[in-house]
Amino acid sequence: MWSVITLLCPGPRPRNAAATRTAILDAARERFAAESYDDVGMRDIARDVGVDAALISRYFGSKDDLFLAALDSCGDGSALMQGEKGEFGRRVAHEIVFEPKKAEKLKGMSIMLRSIGSAKASEMVQNTCTQRFFGPLEEWLSGPDATVRARLLAGFIMGMSVSRELGGGSFNIEPAQCEEMRDRLAPILQSLIDG
Repeated sequence: MWSVITLLCPGPRPRNAAATRTAILDAARERFAAESYDDVGMRDIARDVGVDAALISRYFGSKDDLFLAALDSCGDGSALMQGEKGEFGRRVAHEIVFEPKKAEKLKGMSIMLRSIGSAKASEMVQNTCTQRFFGPLEEWLSGPDATVRARLLAGFIMGMSVSRELGGGSFNIEPAQCEEMRDRLAPILQSLIDG
């Protein structure tokens, strides 16, 4: 009889700091990707994980800190700067048109888009993007107009990526048209790299 009760009422969550921290971060990423920053509460995230809200503060500090950690966990775009500069346009155009998006990239995009409605979250996203993405990209591009080119490049890439996701992960056009799109997009992106 005792073993049946134990199975039905397993007791509190086992203590494992790393697993709990990861579970909190995963739940926060899901919440911030699905709801605006202002609508997400620490208690909601705690409830999703099955922990006390005070534990979230212990691991992450404030809601702002948790938001930034969730955003940071989605990647920083550094993969764009890997590889030969001369192949950038072709490589990234192919990725935008044909390669499936990784889940963490989509979460990051959703978090950024949902943050637009909150002045506080929007400012955090802008600061994070400047430090973790635009700064390194501008340095990688180099040149006096690197700031402008970095912003244009990001706009093209994000706009095309959002357009694809609005189509359910594809552009909803024929394969030959996808190839034409890639071939037209590649020189546009490359021109921003070359200056």
